[in-house]
Amino acid sequence: MVRVTATSTDIAKAADVLRAGGLVALPTETVYGLAANAEDPVAVSRIFQAKGRPPSHPLIVHLASAEHLDAWVEEVPPAARLLADHFWPGPLTLVLRRGPRVPLEATGGLETVAVRVPDHPVAIELLRAFGGGVTAPSANRFGSVSPTTADDVLAELGEAVDFVLDGGPCEVGVESTIVDATADTPTILRPGGVTREDLEAVLGHPLAVPSTSGVRVPGQHPSHYAPRARVVLVEPEEVVAESAAAQEQGHRVGVFLPPSFAGDPVKAHAVVALPVSLAAYARGLYGYLRELDQQGCDLIVASLPPQEGLGLAIANRLRRAAGPRSTV
Repeated sequence: MVRVTATSTDIAKAADVLRAGGLVALPTETVYGLAANAEDPVAVSRIFQAKGRPPSHPLIVHLASAEHLDAWVEEVPPAARLLADHFWPGPLTLVLRRGPRVPLEATGGLETVAVRVPDHPVAIELLRAFGGGVTAPSANRFGSVSPTTADDVLAELGEAVDFVLDGGPCEVGVESTIVDATADTPTILRPGGVTREDLEAVLGHPLAVPSTSGVRVPGQHPSHYAPRARVVLVEPEEVVAESAAAQEQGHRVGVFLPPSFAGDPVKAHAVVALPVSLAAYARGLYGYLRELDQQGCDLIVASLPPQEGLGLAIANRLRRAAGPRSTV
């Protein structure tokens, strides 16, 4: 495995690794991805092996530009074209009908494919140098906390990756928003880096965010984005009391302390004082979870942020991290 701080020469080498069927960890604005040649079924299968990911769990195809979209999908409905033109490059993934260029290994056997254009100079330069599309789920073990730095990738996957491009910390910090654009009325299948409010402003009508969907997409596993510590969700006003009770029961408690309780005494092994800004919270979320794991916490007490803007994506990740054990 080779790790580099990305230069043009390094990116050219990474493109060669992709052409040879290898795996490259690349930075995006959301999280670090584990990339393989999207048209090479054997290389795509290596992603599932490296991550321990079920083969039925579809991947996202990353392209260098919206201009390449038609070459990868069967058709682009008007709403999808509008969203792509407005939000790409950026943290938005569109689910469309699969074109013949996309192998079923990349879609989990589905006739739909998730596609996006990342907004990171290293990712874009790599895609251009490679000259094709890459499948790139988050570069971590399946179900665990997503990586937002190159060091996170190395800690998670190590030698399972052939080449790691270091593009610095991710700017958004949570995965892309996934929109099902196959129907007449698009729906949000996974909240993410593009907010529901921004999507609705462009489309001119409300968008549903169903809790379940018949369309399989990344991030729908009952337990996902999860640290080693158990995550418990409570109401904001219950965080301090819940932490104290768990600490007294012998747990090594980590706390996500809401801004409104900043300065309050907290009985806990470790405390993360959350920022007021939802953008800063999203950017730091996975780092906070990793930090509490590294400090030896076995239980994390958190509350959900307001269900608006990026708060919807943060809440989605916390619910998945808590899994069926969530109390909210």
